[in-house]
Amino acid sequence: MSAVPESPARPTVTEREAREVAEAAREQDWRKPSFAKELFLGRFRLDLIHPHPLPADDDVQRGEEFLAKLRDFCETKIDGATIERDARIPDEVITGLKELGALGMKIDTKYGGLGLTQVYYNKALALVGSASPAIGALLSAHQSIGVPQPLKIFGTREQKETFLPRCARTDISAFLLTEPDVGSDPARLATTAVPDGDDYVLDGVKLWTTNGVVADLLVVMARVPRSDGHRGGITAFAVEASSEGVTVENRNAFMGLRGLENGVTRFHRVRVPASQRIGEEGQGLKIALTTLNTGRLSLPAMCVGSGKWCLKIAREWSAAREQWGKPVALHEAVGSKIAFIAATTFALEAVVDLSSQMADEDRNDIRIEAALAKLYGSEMACLMADELVQIRGGRGFETAESLRARGERAVPAEQMLRDLRINRIFEGSTEIMHLLIAREAVDAHLSVAGDLIDPEKSLGDKAKAGAGAGLFYAKWLPRLVAGPGQLPTAYGEFKHGVDLSAHLRYVERTSRKLARSTFYAMSRWQGKMETKQGFLGRIVDIGAELFAMSAACVRAELLRGRGENGREAYQLADAFCRQSRIRVEELFGRLWSNTDDLDRKVVKGVLSGTYAWLEQGVIDPSDDGPWIADATPGPSERENVHRPIR
Repeated sequence: MSAVPESPARPTVTEREAREVAEAAREQDWRKPSFAKELFLGRFRLDLIHPHPLPADDDVQRGEEFLAKLRDFCETKIDGATIERDARIPDEVITGLKELGALGMKIDTKYGGLGLTQVYYNKALALVGSASPAIGALLSAHQSIGVPQPLKIFGTREQKETFLPRCARTDISAFLLTEPDVGSDPARLATTAVPDGDDYVLDGVKLWTTNGVVADLLVVMARVPRSDGHRGGITAFAVEASSEGVTVENRNAFMGLRGLENGVTRFHRVRVPASQRIGEEGQGLKIALTTLNTGRLSLPAMCVGSGKWCLKIAREWSAAREQWGKPVALHEAVGSKIAFIAATTFALEAVVDLSSQMADEDRNDIRIEAALAKLYGSEMACLMADELVQIRGGRGFETAESLRARGERAVPAEQMLRDLRINRIFEGSTEIMHLLIAREAVDAHLSVAGDLIDPEKSLGDKAKAGAGAGLFYAKWLPRLVAGPGQLPTAYGEFKHGVDLSAHLRYVERTSRKLARSTFYAMSRWQGKMETKQGFLGRIVDIGAELFAMSAACVRAELLRGRGENGREAYQLADAFCRQSRIRVEELFGRLWSNTDDLDRKVVKGVLSGTYAWLEQGVIDPSDDGPWIADATPGPSERENVHRPIR
């Protein structure tokens, strides 16, 4: 066996180089229409989502049959309180899920999976996640971002035949990208995969490996050094967790999701056959981002389940609890919180179902829709859970175990709040999602005017870009002046007792206003636009609200047309849109009236120690360990806590 070259040191990259790596990984082309992309450009393409797309009858039957089995399993075999208390999912529960086929919900039937659609996969996650969020996270990490999804899109026939049957029935998978000093900045990825004959040799440390403690198969992102015959770059590998040199060094513990099997995994001279490389060298980040295009929908799906549970508890509790002679629900201060939970749950389910059905049909590009669903779902679910805790008062802050011990119903409201908090960080934090979505939202502008605002481009490049931009904006800008949203009769098919057409007209008008605001900001800040993260975040949040309003109205009309609680659906959609419009107007106000510039000055003062005197008078209970653990490649010096479930 030939000697393996030493792993190169952690790469040092500039801000521009980091952006270039991320830019190279994103999908460059828009081959299919995107409702959300058009929305950010000021074009309200209702025809892309209405009439609401529907699943095929066979898909519905297969999905409903599995949901019935899964519900019975959740009700009879899963004890969420035990998982919370013991901080572990019992092995027999995971074994039962394997036997039920839950590991293969999204895997094609020819590989032994259930072949569920994205719609029913999400419904299943919402159901099982309501029984135990930790189990929902395990199944989601396995199928949404673990081995099955990247192999489905990028795997060879041999890889699919080798690994997918295992993933469908017996083997749990995990996705390993994050490192102790690398989160959403993959350009600095330090784990290496050095070519050696017909193998690659992996060295490095991965952090927060969800499912990593119990996984049988891993998707590992590692940097292949450039050499003769190797283009190099960040590359994806399917790795056997039992391989020599793989050590799970720690099972991490968190404020929520206490049953999560999340760990630290070290690779020391782990040999991986080249046949287990997924895609080509340098395609790793593209594979990760493409996988997440639909994979991100699993998280908001479980947020929908959380919203439904919050609504159920709020309804039952606020009807039973009396204050000053009447149920607390009838006091406006509490009632407004219940209305928010009900309306938001309806809208969030509309967003997830619409995005999922579009993913199943594959007729639209849903990369922005899925990202918006993740962003919006994670934020709104946390708000709903927080409002439930407030509605419950002291009982909301009390643990379910304590409530049970003193004879009251064991309602885990505080656990729900803790469990949901990670969703604002999982699979791209809210801050990163703002930037990711903003980049996609302004793609059309950058395509025609990117060179014009790039300070490093030559005058010749700028002149050429200026000519192209002039043609684009000469056609685009006049269309932002007027539209159907100014016609009182537009979208009249959404007027049935309750008038939702006014909300759709508002969305149309506001999408044009949003596009004008974006264009003005690009004209004002040009190349500095990317540093205006507060502004970009608000632009994205407005787009998320407009998308949710659109989805809510379309879903209400679908239910009305099918005779399924149509009148009530219209009421909920109306309530949500009215609440959403208030938030949108506030966000527009904050586009130009904010403290962003002042905040930057204060931050510099904080970092320089100018305000250190403000920290006096407290005791810091933290220990004196390093902020970031040492991740120097080398053999593990810790016990392997890997425990595959068989």
